[in-house]
Amino acid sequence: MRRPIGSKFTRLPYQVGGGFGYVSSVTSWPAPTALRRAALAVAVMHEVDLNPSPHGVVLTGEPEVLVTWAECRRAIAGAEPESDTARHRLKAWLHMRRWLGNRPLEDLAERARPYGAYVESPLHPGLDWVRRRVLGDTLDLGFGFVGLDASEPDLVVPVPQQILRAASIEASPWWPTAVVYLERMGEMAAERLDRNLKAPLRPMGDCDVVTLLGSRTLRSAIVKGVADGMRTVAVPMRTRGWLDLSRIDPAFSAAAARLTRADERGFDRPLLVTKEEVVIARDDGDVIRLGLEDQLAEVVDIRDVMYHRGT
Repeated sequence: MRRPIGSKFTRLPYQVGGGFGYVSSVTSWPAPTALRRAALAVAVMHEVDLNPSPHGVVLTGEPEVLVTWAECRRAIAGAEPESDTARHRLKAWLHMRRWLGNRPLEDLAERARPYGAYVESPLHPGLDWVRRRVLGDTLDLGFGFVGLDASEPDLVVPVPQQILRAASIEASPWWPTAVVYLERMGEMAAERLDRNLKAPLRPMGDCDVVTLLGSRTLRSAIVKGVADGMRTVAVPMRTRGWLDLSRIDPAFSAAAARLTRADERGFDRPLLVTKEEVVIARDDGDVIRLGLEDQLAEVVDIRDVMYHRGT
C-alpha cells in the first residue's frame, strides 16, 4: 500500500465493484432493480438524499459519494431487499458513508475511539472489524466514532471495516492512540472503584462499561485482593455493571439484558473476569424462569440488598 511521503493520513485506492468483505451465503443476489426500489424507499421513508445511477446510488452533498450496487448488496447482508430489515441496514450504511465522506481524515482520526462488542451479539460489526480480542472469546474491540449520531453527539458508534474500506479509509494507524485512550479511561475507572468498591461500574469518558472491560488496567483493579484472581461481574447494559453479585438476584443479569434495547445491551449472562480474561458464564438453562419458580423459605432473611430472593 503506497502512502504519500510526509503524509500522516492517506486513503486507500477506491475499488470499483467491491471485492472486500464476506462472501454471501445466499444462492442469488438481488438484482439492481430490487436494490433501486430499496434505495428509493430509504430516500422517501428516512429522508436520505440520493440519486440512483446505472452504477449505484449517489449520495448528494459535497463531495458526492457513489455507493455501488455491489456495496448495497453487502449493506443489506442477505436480507430481502424490500423488507424492513434491508431498508434499516441500507439506511445505516448510507448514513455512515455520507458521514465519513463529509470529514477530512484528520477529523476522523480525532473522533476515532475504541469500542467493545460481545462476540455473540447480533449487532457485532464482523470479524474483519476486530482489532483486538480479549482472552476468553467473549469481548472484541474495534473502532467506533464519536459524533456520528446527530441526535446523540457524545455516543460512540461502531463502524464496520467494510464501510471504512468502501470509503477508502485506512484506520490502522489510529489504533495505538485508541488503545492508549482506553487504558487512560480504565485507570480513571479503577481509581473510582478504589474509592467505593460497592459502586456500580459506569462509563468513563467516551468508553462505556462493555468497552472498559477491554482495559487491562481496570480488570486488574476489579480482581485486586481477590484470592483466586477471578471475580464475577454483571454487565447487562452498556451503561452499568455490578461487581457485588452477592447483593443481586441471580436472574437480574439476564432479565435486565432482555429488557434493554438491542443497541444498548451488554452481556445476557454474568462474566468471569481475571486480569487477562473476560469469559461469559455458561448458559445452563433459563435463569429467569428458575428465579421466578424458586420458593420462599419459611424464614426470610431480610437484608439491605438491591434484589431479594428467598433463602
